[in-house]
Amino acid sequence: MLSFVSLAVLLGLGYWLRRKLLFLQRMYLPASVIAGLLGLALIQIFKHYNAPLPDAWTAGWNKLPGILINIVFACLFLGVTIPSLSRVWKSAGRQLAYGQIVAWGQYVVGCGLVLLVLGKVFHLNPLFGGILPVGFEGGHGTAAGLGDTFNELGWSAGTDFALASATGGIVSAIIVGMVLINWAVRKGYVTNKKPPSENIEDEDWTGIIPLAERPEAGKLTISSDVMESLSLHLVIVAIAMLIGYGIKELLVLLESFIPVMERHDLLKSFPLFPLCMIGGLFVQLFADKFDSHKHIDHGLTRRIQNSALDFLVVAAIATIKLDVVMKGWIPLVILIVAGILWNVFCVLWLSKRVFKNAWFERAIAEMGQSMGVTATGLLLLRVVDPDYETPAAEAFACKQLLHEPFMGGGLWTGMAIPLIAFIGLAPVFAISCTAVIIWTIILVATRRKQ
Repeated sequence: MLSFVSLAVLLGLGYWLRRKLLFLQRMYLPASVIAGLLGLALIQIFKHYNAPLPDAWTAGWNKLPGILINIVFACLFLGVTIPSLSRVWKSAGRQLAYGQIVAWGQYVVGCGLVLLVLGKVFHLNPLFGGILPVGFEGGHGTAAGLGDTFNELGWSAGTDFALASATGGIVSAIIVGMVLINWAVRKGYVTNKKPPSENIEDEDWTGIIPLAERPEAGKLTISSDVMESLSLHLVIVAIAMLIGYGIKELLVLLESFIPVMERHDLLKSFPLFPLCMIGGLFVQLFADKFDSHKHIDHGLTRRIQNSALDFLVVAAIATIKLDVVMKGWIPLVILIVAGILWNVFCVLWLSKRVFKNAWFERAIAEMGQSMGVTATGLLLLRVVDPDYETPAAEAFACKQLLHEPFMGGGLWTGMAIPLIAFIGLAPVFAISCTAVIIWTIILVATRRKQ
């Protein structure tokens, strides 16, 4: 009980600090990240003075992210109308291709630097090459969710480095993003010519939504006399997770019949959370076909997903082993800086040549998402396009339906780390380079067609 109470109090303090401290408002840091950093600082201070916090206050914190990430991904498709691939491609094909280039490019940068330079200079574990994309494109949830994978592959420090990378990514996304937005406004590259500060409303600074504008959290789909609607949705999420667990067990069973794969435990080390996402997709497809009463509500599943993510981030950041990270802080900083430069290059050079309209709005949203979370991308987009006058918001939202299942903590993100351990850093680097080339060819071909 004390463990949950202390975690909740930290989250509450994170929100309070976010409201009261102006510099935290200007950085747009989520309360969960602030709470996690506060918890990390408190734990380190008590440890420094040889007075560690009682175990009861932090019991289970290191295990919590690995559990909650499965809930987050199981909710991804629940309550969502799943459009056809052709419709998504028609609405956001070029945005998807651009997002894929940005994401795969992070693997090219991270794996390439470790393979060719950093690994030789600092004698790094090859898995270090996956730290940049796991932290940037995946975020804190994915970084924490891969903890068991890093442990099974014999490099538990990977979780701490990935979480540090995610923290650096989300902070730099806001700082660098705002610098780029101010530059674009001065240059006249955006549709809305007003200074960014005029596009930011009070609710963006404080997080408090005005009474008259507060949206509904969700709709009750069954009577509380029968069962609480939120409880029903928790049952549905659990079913999605169970399907994901079943898929994982089938993969492990399949691996036992393939000697080469069994020797390296490739599928055994594959994380569970992307499979929970597939479980959620199966549940939603089943509901679309057979549930005439529409039991699954999008709003309620998002409340479950976001609550799980808040507590996940607090626990994950607070339990980072700083002594481990400090041993490799130089290559970590180099990777983070290289990742920032790659994203800035995509905004300033690539996006101009990819998009015919609203190139900056589209690119800045992508940068925010690929270095932080989806909400970061939408926040930066709102600063530069407050009334959504450009097609950027629609294209970005549609693109996420196909992008997230593979790159934003999805199937490839889950597979990349075991693959580095299984076939080596060089082949994964080659795969990433090939993916960037293929998506670039797709962009060029579609542009000529248009």
